[in-house]
This record gives sequence, C-alpha cells and structure tokens, in this order.
Amino acid sequence: MKSFELEPRMLTMGGVFYPTGYMFLMFPGEKEARDAERALEDDGYNGESICLLTPKDILEKVARTIGGEEPLPSAGTEADTVRQFAVLAKEGHHALLIHAPSARETEHIMTVLKDSPISYGQKYRHLIIEDLVE
Repeated sequence: MKSFELEPRMLTMGGVFYPTGYMFLMFPGEKEARDAERALEDDGYNGESICLLTPKDILEKVARTIGGEEPLPSAGTEADTVRQFAVLAKEGHHALLIHAPSARETEHIMTVLKDSPISYGQKYRHLIIEDLVE
C-alpha cells in the first residue's frame, strides 16, 4: 500500500477532488481499512494501486479542495461527496483509495470486501459518482 498524495489529475477543473477511475471506500477505523487492504492483496490485487487515507489526510488534503463553507456552485455532486468524507473523517473513519478503472474491477473488489464494514463508498467514473454501498 502506498501513501496518499493528492495529484492534479485527481481534481476537477474547479479544483474539487474527483479521482476518475478510483474507488473511495471509508471504514470506521484504521484496523478495518488495513484489514480490507490485506484482503485485496491476499486476493492478488496490487498494493501499489491502493492508498490509505487517515482522517488527517482526508481533512487536510481532500476536504480542503472544496474551499470554505460556500464553494463555487457546481452542476455535480462532487463537493457534497467530499463534505460527507469530511464528516466521517471527523468521526475517525479512514479510507482506501483504490485504482479500479473498469466496472469489472469495481465489482470484483466489492465482492472481495463484501463482509468488510464499509461505512461509505463511491466510484468516480467519467461524469458520474456511483454509490457503492447503501
């Protein structure tokens, strides 16, 4: 697993977090996130395609991309999604950012993690953010 670094390609033209081709899965704590990462690696998934985000990473690197309390208006839901990440991070949730560009990869990852306590999950596709958990 590699450490998270916010890259310019993970942002919209307006500067909001939108890592196309990635899944952003949140877990109640660090142990649950690391257990999920281990399950993926045990299944053969490349650990270099997985980043662990601590609550501090989420709040300082991801949440800051929406700016202050009133970001610029957006036609999409990317700012609302980032706000939800921040709410959970403030409660101590950790996240995994997983590169999974195809629908098949996304489905396989969700199958591997079916028994994991995912608190919130999103898949960033071109022009749409897909809910992965209910």
